[in-house]
Amino acid sequence: MSFSRTIAIGAGALLFATACKHAQPADEHAAHMAAGEVAGQPQSEQQGDTRYPASAIHTNARLAASPRHGEWVRVAWEPGSKDSIQAWMVYPTNSSAKAPVVVVVHEIFGLSNWVRSVADQAAAEGFIAIAPDLNSRVRGGPSMDSLTADSANKLSRLVPIPERNKAITAVAKYAMSQPAAVAKYAVIGFCYGGTTVWGNAIDGGTNGYSGGVAFYGAFPYMNSGVPNADSMKKINKPLMLLSGAKDNRIGATMPAIDSMMKALGKSYYGSNYPGAVHGFARAQDDPKQQRDEAEEKANLDAIHDAWPRTVAFLKTNLGVK
Repeated sequence: MSFSRTIAIGAGALLFATACKHAQPADEHAAHMAAGEVAGQPQSEQQGDTRYPASAIHTNARLAASPRHGEWVRVAWEPGSKDSIQAWMVYPTNSSAKAPVVVVVHEIFGLSNWVRSVADQAAAEGFIAIAPDLNSRVRGGPSMDSLTADSANKLSRLVPIPERNKAITAVAKYAMSQPAAVAKYAVIGFCYGGTTVWGNAIDGGTNGYSGGVAFYGAFPYMNSGVPNADSMKKINKPLMLLSGAKDNRIGATMPAIDSMMKALGKSYYGSNYPGAVHGFARAQDDPKQQRDEAEEKANLDAIHDAWPRTVAFLKTNLGVK
């Protein structure tokens, strides 16, 4: 079920002139386009395995069948700001206990139905989930309408990490202010959102920040292929990086990330799943136009390990028993 509610009104039309230097080239996102809503293939009427986030083709059926309360909200970028962020917020069904917050950060394709379904899955695990549209300002104002993948891709490149951090802080504060919330939050993100998880961890977030999970997210500050040590030193909360071994660019940086995080004494876990692609959480075993059953199985195996690991990480660091 979905409900619409306006929390803060007004939106500016500010466009950033500087493109994000850390965005991945479009061809590295091909795995996201393998099936489902982005590629324009028919959506399945089945929900898939509801213990895990929906794959692309099961997204709409999963959202339609959700028993959880979901609503569109608008949150001011900063106190007193006339600009607002559009976000999708979902509550767990157990309303008898307060819950911590999980901020779900979208891919370079913007706040799609798939990302909303991931937020719903996080709520199914007992968290209050909020998924902000980081493109709210550059698209000319908040909107509930999904952009095309191409348009969202172009706009996402205009939103630098400091701006994304402002949005995450704003929606986290809003969600934690709700009567049903505990004043603790974590951040999970996919692709562009995974890079944003790193950027937010370096920034330090706001009061209540407890850690993050980056799904195939590149470290945003690199020097000749090596993570910037000064940036990494600023991280003071637990992090996980979950990637697919077929994602050559991120995979190539993981040994350096692993060794530096460990050398700096950071709380960190990294996994590079064999045979899985960039975007395995969305792709799963959805059939591609040119079938690759080994890859589909690898993607499915990856999400079957990555999601329970993510839930355990969130519960541990947000104090949920």
